Amino acid sequence: MSDDENQNSPHPEGPARIAVVTGAGSGVGRAVAVELAAGGWTVALAGRRPDPLEETATLAPGSFPVPCDVTRPSDVTALFSAVRKRCGRLDLLFNNAGAFGPAVPLEDLAFDQWRAVVDVNLHGAFLCAQAAFRQMKEQDPQGGRIVNNGSISAHVPRPQSIAYTATKHAMTGLTKSLSLDGRPYRIACGQIDIGNAATDMTSRMRTGILQPNGTTAVEPVMDVADVARTVHQMAELPLTANVQFATVMATTMPYIGRG
Repeated sequence: MSDDENQNSPHPEGPARIAVVTGAGSGVGRAVAVELAAGGWTVALAGRRPDPLEETATLAPGSFPVPCDVTRPSDVTALFSAVRKRCGRLDLLFNNAGAFGPAVPLEDLAFDQWRAVVDVNLHGAFLCAQAAFRQMKEQDPQGGRIVNNGSISAHVPRPQSIAYTATKHAMTGLTKSLSLDGRPYRIACGQIDIGNAATDMTSRMRTGILQPNGTTAVEPVMDVADVARTVHQMAELPLTANVQFATVMATTMPYIGRG
């Protein structure tokens, strides 16, 4: 590999590529961690619950768990410090930890319920992105990639989802600002907007979920592995290229024409 090619690579020659995946104990986070590990990445598995992280680690050889509540600045600092101490650098953050909140009429949503969703989906995403940005800016070779987990709800809402929808719209702004501010430091940032991946979080879609017209309907879902492959493809690009926004969804889900 030439010097120019090495500078354009998503990782330097030598040690394995290093990723942090938040929300790695289940669902999309677990699937992405497994996919990256299979592709030769070393993956730091972040999440609140140690036992699910250990389960993910058994499925993703070479990964290691780091319990972390992304709503706590001290936890986030400790997470990225642990990665730096163990691995020496950071090539990818998959900013994935998220919470949906209760599906209740807007007027019945308690402020504490609203705040709990905002704390995870927005404050947590910011704290992790900030810590990753700092490390990628300071390391040598400089640079890295941040992939934020947006949602179809970053574009159009579901009924009774104001907290989730507001935070996912905010995630789009976070992605754009990170992408712009990262330009001088070879830090690329993109967003994956996911629709109806088959996880525990989307179990309601397979039994019937409220539609905008007031009916309840079963919605198609896709294999979460398809999401993981998409994130992996984004991660493998050279830092001179970036998928700014990607939408991956169950083909026949009610997104185009939702509402």
